[in-house]
Formats: sequence, C-alpha cells, structure tokens
Amino acid sequence: MPTLEQAVPQTLIAQPVHARLSTASVGWMAIAGYAALNLLYLSISPLDLAPDEAHYWDWSRHLDWGYYSKGPVVAWLIRASCELFGTNAMAVRIPAVTCNALMLVAFFQLARRTLQTESLALIALFLSMTLPSLSAGAVLTTIDAPFLCCWSWALHFVHRAIFDGRSNSWILAGIAVAVGTLTKYTMLAFPLMTGLFLLSNPALRTFDARRGFLRMTFLGSLGLVPIILWNATHDWLGIRHLSGQAGLATGPKIGFKWYGPFDYLGGQFAFLAGYWFCAFAAAAWTYRRESRRQMEETGATTSNDFRLSFLWWFSVPLVVAFLPFSLRVKVQPNWPAAAYLAGFLLAVAWIHCQLQSGSTVYRRWVRRCLIAGVAVSFALSATIRFPQLSRPFFAAIAAEPTDDRLAPVRNLDPTARLRGWHYLAGEVDNLRELVRREDGEEPAIATMTWTVPGELGFYCRGNPAVYSFGTALNDRFSQYDIWRPNPLADAQAFRGRTFVYVGEKIPERDEAFDRCDGPYRVEYRENGVTVGGWKLWIARGYRGFPNREPKRPQY
Repeated sequence: MPTLEQAVPQTLIAQPVHARLSTASVGWMAIAGYAALNLLYLSISPLDLAPDEAHYWDWSRHLDWGYYSKGPVVAWLIRASCELFGTNAMAVRIPAVTCNALMLVAFFQLARRTLQTESLALIALFLSMTLPSLSAGAVLTTIDAPFLCCWSWALHFVHRAIFDGRSNSWILAGIAVAVGTLTKYTMLAFPLMTGLFLLSNPALRTFDARRGFLRMTFLGSLGLVPIILWNATHDWLGIRHLSGQAGLATGPKIGFKWYGPFDYLGGQFAFLAGYWFCAFAAAAWTYRRESRRQMEETGATTSNDFRLSFLWWFSVPLVVAFLPFSLRVKVQPNWPAAAYLAGFLLAVAWIHCQLQSGSTVYRRWVRRCLIAGVAVSFALSATIRFPQLSRPFFAAIAAEPTDDRLAPVRNLDPTARLRGWHYLAGEVDNLRELVRREDGEEPAIATMTWTVPGELGFYCRGNPAVYSFGTALNDRFSQYDIWRPNPLADAQAFRGRTFVYVGEKIPERDEAFDRCDGPYRVEYRENGVTVGGWKLWIARGYRGFPNREPKRPQY
C-alpha cells in the first residue's frame, strides 16, 4: 500500500548513511544546510532590499519601544546585525536567516511530536522548505521572520507543557508570546487559541494546565507594556492604525465588501501555492471533530491521541478569524501566516492518511497531486530567488511603458519591486552633487510615498535622512510623519531649503517652492526590460505646503 514516503522523491526520505545517523540528526543537518545555503544566496543575491526591509532598516536608525504600525523587535534585530556586520544588504537580511533556522528547529520538534513517525516528520520538514512563502521569508527581513520564529517556539513549549507535564515550558511559552507580541500584534491570538484547545478537551484541563496557562498569559501580556507606553506618548497612533487595519474605524478605504471573503481565500490559495491550501482545507474539514471523537472512543489523553486536535486548534481558528475582517478591509495574504505552522503538519497528516486508504486509483491520484504540488511550490520558490528566470514572461505580457507608467512589469512581477533601488539612489546622488556645485549647499531628499525613503536612505551615499511628502499627497500616514523635524509638520525648519524629490508630481508646487526643475526621467533596465522607472525633481526654495496641516492617520 503506497505511503507518503513512496509519493515523494526518494531524495527527500531520510536514508541514514551510517547506522548511528538517526532521522533526527538528518533533520538537524538539513536545517543547518538550508541556513548555510541561504547565507550563500545572500552573498550573491540579485535583489535589492524590499521596501518593507528598507523601511525597517530606517526604523533601526531610530531605536524606540514602538513604531507607528509595528512593534520594535524587527528594528532591534536589524540594528544588532548592522552593528556586527556593517550597513549592507546582507547584514539587514541575516536576522531573517537566523530566525528562519530557529523556526525550523521548533517546527521539526513539533512535527516529531505530532506526526506518526520520525520519517514522516522529516518529510514534512523537507516539504516545508519548498513553500514559496517560507523560501522568501528565509531571506527577507520582514516582521514575519521573528514573529513566526516566536510562534513556532510557543507551539513547541505549549505542546511540551501540556503533554509532558513540564511546568517550566509554560514560562518559556510566555516569553515567546511576549517577544512575539513586540514583533507583530497577531501574537495576541496565541493565548486565545491555547485556551480554546484546552476548553475543547476536558481531559486536558488539569489544575497544572490551568495554572500554566495563566502563567503563560501573564508573561505574554508583558510584551504589551512597551507598546502601550509608546502609544500613550504618541497619541495612540499605533492603536488607531491597528483598528483601521482591522476595519474597526471609519475611512475612505473601509466599508462593506461582499467579495472580501473570496478575495481573502484566493490570497490564501496563492500564499500556499494552491495545492497546500487545498490540502489544509481538506484536513481542516476532515479533522474538525477529531479530538472529541478520540476522547469519546478511547478516553486517552496522550500526545498521540490529541495530536490532530492540537494541530487543528492552532491553525483553523486563526484562518477563520480573518474572514469577518475581509468584509470590511483588504486582508493581506500573510496575516494568518502563523496558522500554517501547525496547519501544514495537519495537511501532511491528512495526505499520509489518504495514501494509506481508499482504492488504488484514488491513492495514485493523491500521489500525483502531491508530486505536482511540490513541483509547483519548488518552481515558484526558484523564481522568487532568481527572478530572471520568469521576467521575460512577465515582460512579454505587460503593457508598454508610458510616461505615467514607466515600468508596468512591476504590476505583474512582485520581485521587480526589489530591483533598481541602488540605480535610483545613484541618480539621486548625481542630482545632489549638481545642487552642491550650483548652490553650495546640501539638498534635502523627499519622496512621494512612505515606501521609498528607506531605500534612498540605505543606498544613497552617506545614508542621508530622507523625508516623505506622503500626507500632502493623500498617501497613508507613516512613521515619517512621527519623526521630527519633518518638512510637513515643521515647515519653518526647512524653509528655503532645496529638495531632490522622487515622485510623479509635486502638488501646489508653485506655492510650495520658489522653483522646480524637472522631471528628470530615470529608467532601470535589465536585459532590455524596464524593471523600474521614476521621476526626479529639483525643488528650490521650500515654503511649506499651503493649507496643509499635519494629518491624522488615514486608513
């Protein structure tokens, strides 16, 4: 009878080369090897910093207990890495590789505890490495890297506390929750999911479990203290931003969206490369009553008896919880990402079960779908790492560049947004030098949106401070509107200055500046394809934007 071991390439199955080499040892070696390959990739990576990465690097130049939209951990990690390895793209991304490796260690530990065999746990580890979302997260330092690391360790410690009776693991889980909360607010869902799991299984609600749960929750809540203190001294901007993101506030982008759930589920389908979302959905439905059935039929309380229940309660509720929000706001595909740490193992368990049951024809189709799904995941991961493989295709179907859309390929190829920033910064430096020669002064730099200042601050010579005119252009409120002085809130401090400006236009430029030269069109091309395009201006004699008072956060 075919099993999951027979359905995947033999190279993915642990075949010890020595009698003393255990399956677990192969797993640890695989994680170390994956981290080493990621570090090697970073040393030759063709990708510039993503806008989010550059933004968080800019945060790391202003260390604080909190920031407008997120907690401080990602900025702390980037600053520590840059202090050790210098200001370069690899240093910014080393925290991603480190957090990913630590996450995989906890993930593999959990797989060994919840799946039926050591070999199946090892296969789950290898299969997870083919996921495009994990492949990208292993080399891009966004908040998800440390957040998923904290979530995976919290899962590991809670499982060990409940099923092995290790009371100290509750404390360790609480620490992981606290650090995770300082990284991403979604971590607050972890104690809730733990409570739901305990409530759904009466046999597990022992005195020690209840006491441990309270300890974990208390320690985890300490992660909120710095965030609350920061918000209290910043007009509760972060809290109001979070309420806007959740659709609890009012604004031009918030309203009833009947198509929201379909958009949300479609995003999850793409996030998991299609196949794995379908496998997860099938597993979620199949095992929705697993713990209750096991308890009624066996009355047992071992880890093995409740393994599927544990995986179900730490995955499915989080995915479902975002459905109501999708009726009000756009739910980003990565918001429920933590659910798929346990959810992926749940899907692997379901696939393994399908390969051991049903007719020969059915098992054959399950095996073929699995191989196709792994192949698609691996291919997508490869194109993310090496976008030159797929860019000719996107360039062929993209619209022709126009004066208003200099690089339409960026709308189709997400990796194009990680190219050309060093080239743009070089052109900005040329204009800075021109202004220094003509005016004898150092110009300030400003951009149209909040996503660009970090890129220019990182790649321009001397790592200058870069500002955003975003809220004067009806862009979203950002961290650049909080740091002071800035040219919108403190116009007097910049009066008379010359700006090198990157953006499509300058609103009310005749009132805001004495003179504007430009635009100077900048195009970044690779192999004949325009991958990036921007417009640059030299704006002299800043006066401030008329009738532009500092804005409140926009949602």
